[in-house]
Amino acid sequence: MKKTIFLLLTMIETYSGFGQTKTTGKLVESDPEFRQLIDITSPIEVIAEGFDWSEGPVWIKSQGFLLFSDVPQNVIYKWKAGEKVVEFLRPSGYTGILPYSNEPGSNGLTLSNDGQLLACEHGDRRVTKMPFSGGGKFAMADNYQGKRFNSPNDLVQSKKGDIYFTDPPYGLPKYDQDPTQEVEGFGVYRISNDRKVSLEIADLTRPNGVALSVDQKTLYVAQSDLAKAWILEYPILENGSLGKGKIFYDATPLAQQGLIGAPDGLKVDEKGNVFSTGPGGVLVINAKGKLLGRIETGQATSNVAWGEDGGTLFITADVYLCRIRTKTKGANF
Repeated sequence: MKKTIFLLLTMIETYSGFGQTKTTGKLVESDPEFRQLIDITSPIEVIAEGFDWSEGPVWIKSQGFLLFSDVPQNVIYKWKAGEKVVEFLRPSGYTGILPYSNEPGSNGLTLSNDGQLLACEHGDRRVTKMPFSGGGKFAMADNYQGKRFNSPNDLVQSKKGDIYFTDPPYGLPKYDQDPTQEVEGFGVYRISNDRKVSLEIADLTRPNGVALSVDQKTLYVAQSDLAKAWILEYPILENGSLGKGKIFYDATPLAQQGLIGAPDGLKVDEKGNVFSTGPGGVLVINAKGKLLGRIETGQATSNVAWGEDGGTLFITADVYLCRIRTKTKGANF
């Protein structure tokens, strides 16, 4: 999977806006409600390819472009319609001087409430905030009780200001057997408005993607454990802490069928439906936890983001950056 930087740069192809059209995968309907959200004939467009492992897409609405991570390459790329994909930031998640791990770069990206770029950085083992002009990064959190995180993976900020992020072992050189691991387990943390860090969930094996419900009263957490391939939901209490969680959707049977992938990044639409990557691409699940269908990319699929007018779903899927038009829009877009 790992490629040299030279090979990567020569292989990246951008299709959108240059008279080329490439598609992948198919749509798989499980319930008629699926057609209310996506036209069953809609193509899954490949708009760029040639990456090692694309991740963490976020739409920058004020400037009309998409940012996304290539974790192994330690780069954040920028995609804009009609233009070639270009590097936006290198290094994106590891600033050390020695080789580190197979996934040293940034992973999950999102916008802060004040319009800056929030990033989970594997190699530097921290969550950062960066303006789009006029200065460098600001470390929001890099430790819990004096111990470094494993490799912050994905994050979301509530309207009240709390930042929730996951901390699995994927960015460590030897994963869960790495001797540099300092915090116990792989948790979900919260950074409060006063920048205090609290461990909110400590009993997951591989916490990964996070998303908020439309009303901001529920936190969804994806677990990338093929034996416990769950999307969980946790009530958000008045003070920002999390209550007792439960399984929202169990994707383990899909994984056992041999479909590619595991629950990873996820987002919510304006109607409360959850669009989560998982076995078989992107799982579309209604607010009651019922699977409506799948956007099957044919690749291990990492994450999604709403963009353009709010009705385009961007998808990062292994070497691909894809998009598909929907009949819905992202929550609070």
